[in-house]
Amino acid sequence: MFKLRIALIASILPFLLSAQNSTKQFTVKFIDQPITVDGVLDEPVWETADSAHDFQQYFPSDSILATQKTDIKMMVDNTTLYIGIRQDTKGRDYITPSLRRDYRAGGSDNISLLFDTFNDGTNAFLFGITPLGVRREALISGGGGDLGGFTTSWDVKWRGETQIHDDYYIAELAIPLTSFKFREGETKWRFNSYRFDMQANERSTWIEIPQNQLIFSLAFMGDMVFEKPLGKSRTPLAIIPFVNGISGKDFENDESTNDISFGGDAKIAIGNGMNLDITINPDFSQVEVDNFITNLTRFEVSLPERRQFFIDNSDLFGRFGGGRDANPFFSRRIGIAKDVDDNTIENKIIGGVRLSGKLNNNLRLGFLNIQTEEDEANEIPSNNNMMLALQQKVFSRSNIGLFFINRQAFDIPDFLDEDEEYNRVIGIDYNLATVSNTWGGKFYAHKSFDPGDKKGNYSLGGFMNYNARNYGAFVDLVYIDEEFNSDLGFIPRTDIFKVASGVNRNFWAKKGSKINNHNFQLFTVYTWRPNLDYQNTDYFHNLNWSAEFNNLSFLRAGLEHQFIYLTDSFEPTGKDDAVELPANTGYHFGAVEMEFGSDRRKVVSFQIEPSYGSFFNGNRFSTEAQVNLRVQPKFNFSMNLNYDHIDLPSPYARADIWLVAPRIDITFNKSIFWSTLIQYSNQRDNLGFNSRLQWRFAPLSDLFLVYNDNYFVNSFMPRNRSINLKLTYWLNI
Repeated sequence: MFKLRIALIASILPFLLSAQNSTKQFTVKFIDQPITVDGVLDEPVWETADSAHDFQQYFPSDSILATQKTDIKMMVDNTTLYIGIRQDTKGRDYITPSLRRDYRAGGSDNISLLFDTFNDGTNAFLFGITPLGVRREALISGGGGDLGGFTTSWDVKWRGETQIHDDYYIAELAIPLTSFKFREGETKWRFNSYRFDMQANERSTWIEIPQNQLIFSLAFMGDMVFEKPLGKSRTPLAIIPFVNGISGKDFENDESTNDISFGGDAKIAIGNGMNLDITINPDFSQVEVDNFITNLTRFEVSLPERRQFFIDNSDLFGRFGGGRDANPFFSRRIGIAKDVDDNTIENKIIGGVRLSGKLNNNLRLGFLNIQTEEDEANEIPSNNNMMLALQQKVFSRSNIGLFFINRQAFDIPDFLDEDEEYNRVIGIDYNLATVSNTWGGKFYAHKSFDPGDKKGNYSLGGFMNYNARNYGAFVDLVYIDEEFNSDLGFIPRTDIFKVASGVNRNFWAKKGSKINNHNFQLFTVYTWRPNLDYQNTDYFHNLNWSAEFNNLSFLRAGLEHQFIYLTDSFEPTGKDDAVELPANTGYHFGAVEMEFGSDRRKVVSFQIEPSYGSFFNGNRFSTEAQVNLRVQPKFNFSMNLNYDHIDLPSPYARADIWLVAPRIDITFNKSIFWSTLIQYSNQRDNLGFNSRLQWRFAPLSDLFLVYNDNYFVNSFMPRNRSINLKLTYWLNI
């Protein structure tokens, strides 16, 4: 009997092992003949190439093969990865809203390719293309576990052309190997691809991904196996000089500016996995202005980083701690400061270096050092801003990170207080990600140091998330000492112990239903103040139901209840001379809210979110709305509207707060774009115009002509005005 069992196990063991190692894969053929990138796969070698095919449907179902076939072939020579893609379609009625590079994938026809070149399930390169040959590229970090790990600001040189036929289109890509980082002698990369097909109303992926996971998650990937091991990654030296001429006037202070500045960046490859970025006299002026935000809270709001110098491997620096409450490094702090009147102004950057990337297959290094200029008139010292970060991979997709941050004043000018000479922060983070991405989490401990203040000053936190098909839950704990301080971080408030938690139940509709899926979610946040004997000063409860329809529209309804105990007086409307709500008073208030978004495939689409309820000791009605008109592929018009009516009892304020932001985007072709944004905010007392003409005359090389104009809302008197001509050129050596 025993021998029979052994024989039976031995007979089925090969099948068990085969099932455990059934990762989808294809071979990337090595070639030594030229390929013409024209969207026509007419070279004979394409016929012999292996392919990634049998795409799995992700939406509306995730349990069947895609109805429209996709076939991806790859070949490589000593310098370039060539990709040929055939995508079957129902016709030629594609949705391509714009010819601008770095398009938004949702609501349009396109395909994206993800390459995990170090096979770590943590970071990846993404390249995408539309039927009209519009391209985009992005960096994926954090395992693709959230939208914060999707960075489209990254730019790199590559080629892509398409050809449209009656019931399919062909895309042909050539990506230089220098666009990737990888280990010398590598024999395979992890790979996946996802496709948006608007005519079939289908999203599909090469590797099956459950709908409760993000479509760009790096937990679900196959293998692309190289016929010949890869050689050394040979990234060329890139020099990116700029010249910027600006003429403007500050009408508030009656000051005029006429200036021409020069500077530049350099990108140098260090080994196979490291990048060295150097910037000298950088021009970090925003040719694209930040969006206005209506802020009715007591706390600062963060805005995204758009400056190219900070983009590569940005997760190595900016994803420590908790992004919402306790982020010790926020790169937008560098290059801005407070003047003597506590206004935020630009603080000129003299130069800096940034070294980041892979030291080996499991260890990443990040080092940043930037020097800012002294501004004696505004009592701003010259500061050296430095961060060192290390990240070691552990287990399959998790990692441990260490960092040290130092902001150090130079020369210690007379106007600088001794306790502002420096600020230092050290910390350790553990990031958890399981193989299937069902469990994820983060645990961290940080400590800050200031002159004469070295006791306590901790920021501690932990987060755990469970994401299964039918159920999800999370818990988030944050503790921040009152004296914890990170000058280069985003810490909206200190002296808190916060517990946030949520649970959701997902329902997946059966075939034939108009609803694709719907869910219920309960979300709670409680905040205590340690220095007030752990008094509960805030809590927030939210119960909502949301549904996604098969026609791509969605609906959400929710109830919320909130308690705020004001430890300081506060005026929520921002009106001048308004009476503040008194300190040491608690307020209970709540609201009912709804949100509806229409099908973005339509020429005209919209989204609206009204809410009504109590607000502190009064009432509030709010509406957020967006309307979009698409005349593809060259014209887009959008209108964003935020309206808040706040009615507090006398003697407190009553206010109507408006934020209106129409935007017009015209893409004449794939190289010339014109964008105009108008922003009206009576809370900020500003009417702003930003009109930008961009000519991409060579790969990653641009000429910008930008007009900015700002007015006071009530008097319509000018605040400041400028015209800007900026030229950048990307030169590979």
